[in-house]
Amino acid sequence: MLKPSLFGRVLLRPGKTPALNDTPAPVPETSEPLPDGADALYVAKLDDLLAACRAHLPRFDEGLVRRAYRFSFEKHRDLKRASGEPYYLHPVEVARIVATEIALDDISVVGALLHDVVEDTDTTIDDIRVDFGPVVANIVDGATKITDIFKSREVKQAESFRKMLLSMTNDLRVILVKFADRLHNMRTLEHLSPEKQYKIAIETRDIYAPFAHRFGLGKIKWELEDLSFKYIDPPAYVALAKQVKERRETREQYVTRFIAPLSARLKELNVPVEISGRPKHLYSIYNKMKSRGKPFEEIYDLFAIRIILDTDATSACFAAYGVVTEVYLPVSERFKDYISVPKKNGYQSIHTTVIGPNGRMVEVQIRTRSMHEVAERGVAAHWRYKENPPEQTPGKVRAGEMEAWVNWVRDIFEQPTDSPTQFMEGFRLNLYQDEIYLFTPKGELKILPKEATPVDFAYEIHTEVGHHCIGAKVNGKIVPLPHRLKSGDQVEIITSKHQTPNADWEKFVVTHKAKVRIRQWINEAKRIQVDSGRELWAKKAKKARIILKDDELVKLAHHLRFDSLTSFYQAIGSARLEADEAVRAYREKLALGRDRAEDGREASFGQFVQTARGQEPSAVPTLLIDGRKEALLHTYARCCNPIPGDDVVGFVSLGEGIKIHRKSCKNITNRLVSNEPRLIEVDWPRQGQEAFIVGVKLTGEDRQGMLNDITHTISRSLNTNIRSVNFVTKDGIFDGTVIVHVRDTSHLGQLLERLKRIGGVFNVERFEE
Repeated sequence: MLKPSLFGRVLLRPGKTPALNDTPAPVPETSEPLPDGADALYVAKLDDLLAACRAHLPRFDEGLVRRAYRFSFEKHRDLKRASGEPYYLHPVEVARIVATEIALDDISVVGALLHDVVEDTDTTIDDIRVDFGPVVANIVDGATKITDIFKSREVKQAESFRKMLLSMTNDLRVILVKFADRLHNMRTLEHLSPEKQYKIAIETRDIYAPFAHRFGLGKIKWELEDLSFKYIDPPAYVALAKQVKERRETREQYVTRFIAPLSARLKELNVPVEISGRPKHLYSIYNKMKSRGKPFEEIYDLFAIRIILDTDATSACFAAYGVVTEVYLPVSERFKDYISVPKKNGYQSIHTTVIGPNGRMVEVQIRTRSMHEVAERGVAAHWRYKENPPEQTPGKVRAGEMEAWVNWVRDIFEQPTDSPTQFMEGFRLNLYQDEIYLFTPKGELKILPKEATPVDFAYEIHTEVGHHCIGAKVNGKIVPLPHRLKSGDQVEIITSKHQTPNADWEKFVVTHKAKVRIRQWINEAKRIQVDSGRELWAKKAKKARIILKDDELVKLAHHLRFDSLTSFYQAIGSARLEADEAVRAYREKLALGRDRAEDGREASFGQFVQTARGQEPSAVPTLLIDGRKEALLHTYARCCNPIPGDDVVGFVSLGEGIKIHRKSCKNITNRLVSNEPRLIEVDWPRQGQEAFIVGVKLTGEDRQGMLNDITHTISRSLNTNIRSVNFVTKDGIFDGTVIVHVRDTSHLGQLLERLKRIGGVFNVERFEE
């Protein structure tokens, strides 16, 4: 049977005001035989889901939901969750969340029931399309792709993430199903290992919770944040939950005392009203404690009073506000009217703070029932009103507003970025910013993030206006570009065709759009200068009959105090450096000599060879002679300096025992061909997966981060271990030797190829004398 608490309140639709104790209609009998393996739990869960759909959905195809339920059960029949429960219960619970907490439509419920079948079974999207139609198939396909992206960590690949989110806005039910999926996973996260719990919780806090905020899903966002907090910082969560629980009785008494004088006065409005004290969620309290630097005992706004009016007349909200401020003294600077100017995600409400009993400040929120539905369910409520348009009455969401909302969501995904880091920073920035309301000289409203500047405002109007912005008039007074705008400001942008974006702009603008557009312009201008500079240098060098290799040109750039060739070319392209001056500098440098000292190289190689042959646990001083380990007198030929891993051969010499050569040694090649009798088979001893030591010699541009790129590439290439690193730099060029452990020459070859791909590396080779 259903728990009554699940249906303590159904979502209200225009014209319907059911009692709070409404119960779902009884489930009709069906003669359809149960699938193999179905039991009483199967029947009970189906009955629960159908009852939830009847109670909450505006339309409901029971046959379709039954078919999807059976299909999901049959496909997941042999699978188990980490908790040991049958796996099919997960999609059923996800479908219940979609039906009750998001309450969109029956297609969403079906998509939730089927959201894992393609990922976890042999079912294909084409199978779903044939059995349930293209709309359901697209929802399942979208939910599967989101899962794949997070599973493979492609979320760090900004372009893939951006394209996925952009396509998703074509049917918002995709992400709504995914929210429900993530919410149920977070509710059952205790069955996973601590490492997985932490990873999933971080992902939920940083991606899903802010995304739910942008979609207006206030209730889901709060729960995702609290559940993430529970697993990211368990001690802080437990301590805070205990403190909140201990104060519950005191808080409830205060709320009752606060509400009592309001109830009687609000009855005079002749509008059904619901007043309650909503406790703030734990993560919100935790953030207040951190941002204010105060302990729990000094955080007083632990709850908000919510007044919900059962009317569509927005005037009633302002009348209720009048009553509240008559009973309690308002804090004027903390009044916010989100009814006249809603938030971009459709949120509407009046917020005010008043001085309650005992001098405590209490936040009060006033809204209509339909506004409350939008506040709790965001885009789902928008969608419902789009599919079933109400009369054009104030306080209700109209179809045109739905399209405006979708365009707003798409905006962030249509902004290209230079790197995954920049994308993710902009992504989170756009999701969580507070808003201010600004006006053009013609009275057009623009909603921007708090702390926005005239440059942000200019780019909001048009990219070209932003590019050529030189100043602004705010409320008739000229202000500088970094000026911080405030709600209600009227802003007039002043432009000049001679103005272009400045790199300093990016330091003070706050909108993702402005940052991206400024960065794009600067990068494009830089690219043009670099191309021009490269062309100018090529012409001058050809005329002066100068031919330089890349490493020699980098030396020249560093000699002229440029950190890279790109900076060198840009300086020429922007006329900060004359190409003729670079030619003269080259000739002066040439006169001082171009040879570079190689101090200590011979000694270093000798030390490396000695280490490789016998002073490492993986190397053994004996050899395999004719396949046997023999401690015979032997020496290594200085002409080819063989080391473990090389194909070697022994040459019996008088007085020096066996001389070990590489088979490729020029002094031994002819003897091999003629089958010289004094040649014997030798090899290096091996033990399992034993590695041998080899040196890798590199030369390249001494740029910032080069050493990190090299060591990172080596350590990630086939689990290669590094024994030592020795780099010497001069004139902007480095010579480096890295001693590494490799399994065989094939392993070494792959490593050398990967090192050659690093930008700025000119030469990579095995370290030899």
